[in-house]
Amino acid sequence: MWLMHYITNNSLGAPPAEKGELSRSSTQTAVASSGEHKNLEFCFPYGLVSVPPNGERGVVLPLDDGEVGLGVLRGAESLQEGEVMLYSKGGASLVLKNDGRVLINGREVGND
Repeated sequence: MWLMHYITNNSLGAPPAEKGELSRSSTQTAVASSGEHKNLEFCFPYGLVSVPPNGERGVVLPLDDGEVGLGVLRGAESLQEGEVMLYSKGGASLVLKNDGRVLINGREVGND
């Protein structure tokens, strides 16, 4: 019994997620942190797909059969709690505001 308790309390856990600089070539996406994590597939909510640009801070999570990129670290910009923003590297944006307004590239739309 004491041995099982000792093993449980002193065993190594799963490796933690890591963050580092993201780099992309025509054939692969990698994140450089404590090591280089290559050929990453990224995890997105259903219906969303993105190709993260070079230089962003990416997050990698080890899995039992490899690794997965979780996305990039970003601040909340000027969003309030509960608001949603989609944006592109080129500067396009779509913001869903808490008061029901929709902003496309900073301009309110659809509130006729």
